[in-house]
Amino acid sequence: TLICWFLGVFLAAEGKEEASAAENNPSRVLSGKPGERSSVFYSAGQFFFEYLVVVSLKKMPDERYEPKITYQFPKRENLLKGQKEEEERLLQAIPLFCFPDGNNWAPVTEFTSETFSFVLTNVDGSRKIGYCRRLLPSGRGVRLPEVFCIISCLGCFGLFSKILDEVEKRRQISMAVIYPFMQGLRESPFPAPGKTVTIKSFIPESGTELIELTRPVDAHLEHVEFQALLQRLSPHLILHIFASAVLERRLIFLAEELSVLSQCIHAVAALLYPFTWAHTYIPVVPECLLDTVCCPTPFMVGIQMRHLERVLDQPMEEALIVDLCKGKILRAVGDEEEILPIKLQNEMLTSLNRHNNNNNVHTSEQVNALVSEAFVQFFVRMVGHYASHIKWSKNGSGTFQERAFCKAIASKTNRKFVKKFVKTNMFSLFIEEAEKSRIPQEGKW
Repeated sequence: TLICWFLGVFLAAEGKEEASAAENNPSRVLSGKPGERSSVFYSAGQFFFEYLVVVSLKKMPDERYEPKITYQFPKRENLLKGQKEEEERLLQAIPLFCFPDGNNWAPVTEFTSETFSFVLTNVDGSRKIGYCRRLLPSGRGVRLPEVFCIISCLGCFGLFSKILDEVEKRRQISMAVIYPFMQGLRESPFPAPGKTVTIKSFIPESGTELIELTRPVDAHLEHVEFQALLQRLSPHLILHIFASAVLERRLIFLAEELSVLSQCIHAVAALLYPFTWAHTYIPVVPECLLDTVCCPTPFMVGIQMRHLERVLDQPMEEALIVDLCKGKILRAVGDEEEILPIKLQNEMLTSLNRHNNNNNVHTSEQVNALVSEAFVQFFVRMVGHYASHIKWSKNGSGTFQERAFCKAIASKTNRKFVKKFVKTNMFSLFIEEAEKSRIPQEGKW
């Protein structure tokens, strides 16, 4: 029943919400719920997080280990019936995504900590992000890894990675030291872009520490690490993936490391900015939900490489399957080379190759900005004239003139692409939002 609920939750997101790596800046077009992103994903001043949970592996009668929540902060009281049911569903889902590898675990003496994230989509289309640090508790002898998971509506991977660094440092001392730190964090407002919040935290034998958490200036890129994608895939393959995503096809990414899967999938979703992926989106698919790849609707999912044979045996529709370990495409529709207009495709290739070959050392933020700019310019060239093709009535409502919009494109190859793109869910949601706002959008691109 729980697995059915998970699938229902993910598939209920079809056409309703955004993927987790675009901001509401250039277009205010966010998702199926106009304007929601600005108040849910990136608003300054709200809580950093909803929960911190610890997920541990518990031995079952059949000798296998099952993930269970063993610690939760804060405990929620006085919830309404609907809220309580929703909270229970959320807490039931978390362990599966903290240990998506399955139940075949064994105690170990060494384990390299790893950081990854997952996205849970609710039936109303709203999304929560789980930021995870899987680590081995300090001690002697063989032990089982555990996961510290922070659940938040806020998309800012770098910021939460730093918070998890602090959690891990305190875990090596005592669980009791984590609580006051998280309490201090919870009492601090989420900073505006470019701003810093300082958390005071006392650690035995070290005294009071001041921890500074700075939010990136460019809010729409704060959940993104394009370098992770560039390190594993050639610019040519990245464009094939982008072409498939922009036409809302089925995309499957394979890697063994959870961090690689989550980073690369968030990066691919961010290439669509200022548009957003509005379909099933699961950066790390738990083993028990591998049947997701049989869905006939668009999806973007990450699967551990150990499940490759099982995935290939599934009766799936046409999909693009990407091996992030070897940097190659395992299965394709076959027309990926022809989707994007060749002139613009070559310009983007030149831009990506320049970033790849540049001997100057770029920071992560610089790489993000450079890569994002190349793809934003593609959309500006293709559909940047949309605002001049919205006809406004006297009552203030707008109607998009699709035919005139397409006819205004002089290049036949560009027009051919745009005629396909205007039929996508992401473009429809974008235009629905634009029709509600008389504020010119083009100047923000």
